[in-house]
Amino acid sequence: MGIAKQCGVMLLAIIGLTMLGARAGAQTATHSAHVVKYRATNDNVKYDYCVAPAVAHVHSGDIIEANTLDCFGDAIQHPGDTLAMAKGDNPLTGPFYIDGAEPGDTLAIRFLSLEVNGKQGIGALAPGFGALNPTDFTPMINQPLPERIWFYPIDPVTNTATFKADDSGFTTKIPLHPFLGCIGVAPAGGESRSSVVPADFGGNMDSPEASVGNTLYLPVNVAGALLYFGDGHAAMGDGEVAGTAIEVPLRVRLEVRVIKGWKIAWPRFENEHELMAAGITRPLDDSLRIAFAQLVDWIHQDYGLSNLDAYELLSKVARIRLAEMVDPNYVVIAKIDKKFLPPKKR
Repeated sequence: MGIAKQCGVMLLAIIGLTMLGARAGAQTATHSAHVVKYRATNDNVKYDYCVAPAVAHVHSGDIIEANTLDCFGDAIQHPGDTLAMAKGDNPLTGPFYIDGAEPGDTLAIRFLSLEVNGKQGIGALAPGFGALNPTDFTPMINQPLPERIWFYPIDPVTNTATFKADDSGFTTKIPLHPFLGCIGVAPAGGESRSSVVPADFGGNMDSPEASVGNTLYLPVNVAGALLYFGDGHAAMGDGEVAGTAIEVPLRVRLEVRVIKGWKIAWPRFENEHELMAAGITRPLDDSLRIAFAQLVDWIHQDYGLSNLDAYELLSKVARIRLAEMVDPNYVVIAKIDKKFLPPKKR
């Protein structure tokens, strides 16, 4: 996870539109928006966030249209298929080089469209993985749970997936909420991080906030930012406790914009009504502390409340989501509704 990798960079283009929460005048020079199209396959996906040759060059304000494979590389299709058939975990589409992005800037990604690209999703148990399973972090004396796979038929008409119990005839419908489980940029310091890892660069956050209607802010650590995404989810419960969501390939449409000179340390989300900050580490309580410390700073910088007033206010009105607690780091999203804040500073 801290292995240095050195590579290079290459070409293509993407996105245009106003971005929620972006600071006027902070963007790179405007140009007419382009749509950059890219097709991911098992032959060109990546399994690390790192400095690597780009699949396309994108301008600030362009739109990326691409696809993702599911977390198993679309390898599991039929009863009897096994997890060993997957080439790796969480294949990533990209990286995309965002022209003009430099360390100290922030990359804003607006989720325009996320559509399930298939007729079924996959859920699975895997030995040594999951919140109620013995792991390397939490060894137990009982045996690991056995591998098991569930198939979830997707109904685009009702916008649902169907859970079918393996050990009885029970079924239930689950509303779809497509989002990207993985979205991140190249880490700082020349590091290469596995596609399974969430951290300050984003990555495998498994956050349902990475969905249509929201904007994600990521710190730019290297020239061009180098944006990767994948691990589509059709729906997921808070915590992703068994280790998977309803895993699906997606058709993805993103708007990308560079915010010059705005430096953040951790991922943040925003929409019309909410500020949302991600805390990503172990133990879980430190994830929460990171998320709330970000919100305190964000409210102070953009809305003018003192740090202590912001801290007190959050203690009364904030909400949290435990996005996931099964990956090498845990992810907490802390939120505040903007109706509780003063007018935003110019």
